Amino acid sequence: MITMLRVMPAARVFRASARRLGVSTGTQNHAKKKNATTHMKTRARLFSSNAQSDESATERDVMDYDVVTVGAGPAGLAAAIRLKQLANAQNKELSVCVLEKGAEVGAHILSGNVFEPRALDELIPDWREKGAPIDTPVTEDAFLILYDDKKSVRLPNALLPPQQHNDGNYVVSLSQLVRWLGEQAEELGVDIFPGFSAAEVLYDEGSGGVVGVATRDVGISKDGSKKSNYQPGIELRGKQTIFAEGARGSCSEAVMKKFDLRAAADVQTYGLGVKEVWEVPEANFKPGFVMHTLGWPLQTGPLDTTFGGSFLYHLKPNLVLLGMVVGLDYENPYLNPYKEFQRWKLHPDILRHIQDGQVISYGARVLNEGGYHAIPKLTFPGGVLVGCGAGFLNAVKIKGSHTAIKSGMVAAESIFQILDSSSDPNAPPVPQEATAYQDSMESSWVYEELKAVRNVHAGFSKGLAPGLAYAGLATHVLKGREPWTFHNTVSDSAKSKKAAACTPIQYPKNDGRYTFDLLTNLQRSGTYHEGDQPVHLRVKKELTDVPGRISYPEYAGPEQRFCPAGVYEYKVEDEGGKESAELIINAQNCVHCKCCSIKMPEEYIEWSVPEGGGGPSYTVM
Repeated sequence: MITMLRVMPAARVFRASARRLGVSTGTQNHAKKKNATTHMKTRARLFSSNAQSDESATERDVMDYDVVTVGAGPAGLAAAIRLKQLANAQNKELSVCVLEKGAEVGAHILSGNVFEPRALDELIPDWREKGAPIDTPVTEDAFLILYDDKKSVRLPNALLPPQQHNDGNYVVSLSQLVRWLGEQAEELGVDIFPGFSAAEVLYDEGSGGVVGVATRDVGISKDGSKKSNYQPGIELRGKQTIFAEGARGSCSEAVMKKFDLRAAADVQTYGLGVKEVWEVPEANFKPGFVMHTLGWPLQTGPLDTTFGGSFLYHLKPNLVLLGMVVGLDYENPYLNPYKEFQRWKLHPDILRHIQDGQVISYGARVLNEGGYHAIPKLTFPGGVLVGCGAGFLNAVKIKGSHTAIKSGMVAAESIFQILDSSSDPNAPPVPQEATAYQDSMESSWVYEELKAVRNVHAGFSKGLAPGLAYAGLATHVLKGREPWTFHNTVSDSAKSKKAAACTPIQYPKNDGRYTFDLLTNLQRSGTYHEGDQPVHLRVKKELTDVPGRISYPEYAGPEQRFCPAGVYEYKVEDEGGKESAELIINAQNCVHCKCCSIKMPEEYIEWSVPEGGGGPSYTVM
């Protein structure tokens, strides 16, 4: 039986704590909150994954829930919605909260996005009647191979993988869709708390299982001292914790490491997506038009092994969403994903779509590309991994929202089963493992579609032409039945070649009309961080010499180029004929893409969350 002590409304308790912290939650639809099912108390800090400072004696507020969800993206919100659907259908009380580090739901959500509604049809069958912001059906698919900066050829749709046919799909803004999902969750009684960063994973001292998370302390200055507005983080403790942070989430990574969840999985590989949204004249606009490209500028020959491509989608009323995804397993440290994207826009087949328009938003985010073989174990005592945090993106289909939503639903159903079967509601909770989630996902259509394309990405390691040939064979003929497997055993950072073995890339100057310098574009992301706080991008203690000894002299400081927000730069000085380089971290620029935690030489950066509410403020991404 699912029970929880009813004390006072959770949203009111949390907002009261927020006022003490000096932070606004920005929670939507406060009046719609119905389930007052949390117990607020104060206790000393318990066993956690990583203390932010020496605060062992600090007391902080505690909130108890049945289920704590970290991340208000498609997977996290789908899980919360499904949990409440199940509880409400059986007239049972179930307290569910969703913690979101963005200033509001959707503020950190960035995706292409051509949306496949399959999972949403299962979760909310009447989404049309409920006013979901999904109203631009795909009307035309186009796939171009760009030979150079002028010429291209359009592939016949019959040659494209079936996964890239978008009949029945929609062009959407995922940040807008997520906001709508947040409203649906709140109407069901889910408590959503934006503006609070999950900084630590909490573990049971006895069993070692996960018992929740703690938010980032607020009011700590750059030097580590406590300011006048200091408040310790809040513990959100749950019988189950769902980690839905997206690709390379800091808490998810901590849990995977503690429980060795990647022991049987391939090394994950990632792509960096860089995106702009343009308002365009009616003459240029084709609602529902979808185009993808391969070739120039990332691949300049049939055997070029740089993985990546581009997308361009037309979204009502007059928006063009365009961007580029660059596989972070690229070799040349001189490659600059942002500048590759800027020069790609000048190709005639791209430029005509944004001619006489203006860019209104910019952002970037990494995505998992390892697919089927890189999925970790999904469960552990006290919690589960869902969505892109677990790696459910289908890179061939160029979609992950539908698989994220489905994973959240399946996790919710498995978690509800074990909570509902608790024999003694008054007994101290021992973290249980929702093992049925793993089994259910492996028998779901998510695993079926990922298995069918499991070797396609690796096929491009031999070059563009061999990759296209293998993609055709795998998707049209083999369909996952091939007896062989292409495994990945090397991290993206280790695939970088040293600068001496590579040729510097000369990029054209920005014209200020269709191409822009990075810092100008960064302003369009709405990025903001409180200035006087500890830097959330930290050089790992055991790797403090890597920037000056390895990254700059051996790899020409690639972080200066791959970061899509200009966070990293080097101050270079000549000391008696010997060059020295000092790393400068402009953490206030960070758009939370997580690229630096992946592509740095020896992965020397530890990405941790800043104060809640910091980072980008996406509205139509």
